[in-house]
Amino acid sequence: MSSRTAARSKARAAARLAATQALYQHEMEGTPVPRLLHEFHAHRLGATIEDAEYAEADVAFFDDVVTGTTARGEEIDAAIRGKLASGWTLERLDKSMRAILRAGTYELLARVDVPTATVISEYVDVAHAFFERRETGFVNGLLDAISKDVRRAS
Repeated sequence: MSSRTAARSKARAAARLAATQALYQHEMEGTPVPRLLHEFHAHRLGATIEDAEYAEADVAFFDDVVTGTTARGEEIDAAIRGKLASGWTLERLDKSMRAILRAGTYELLARVDVPTATVISEYVDVAHAFFERRETGFVNGLLDAISKDVRRAS
């Protein structure tokens, strides 16, 4: 992998983590998307907060994931609901988990430029920031199942 490709990959990984955090905040506080994007652009992406340095994120990719996920919310939630085990509801899932699954599902639906395996692997990595192994396996399995419905072999 060239250093340019590695840098883009790292910037997209940072964008995915930030997008998940923004979607979580959007659900928790109802922050309007334009204000949310502005807040992340101004204060979070590439910043240092409480001694944690945020990696430089691919801002355009971040914006696309956040705006696309919120714009296609009903379609995304229907895809997730369709793959939950009997007796489970989307509302029963942790809000962080919902944000991860929604962002990953958006990418599977809309970002055909990103390989399926990359989307799944990246959101499993995001899940590691919030959850234990069992939950990361859940993210892997659910996004894999959704990918089989929304993408041809890629």
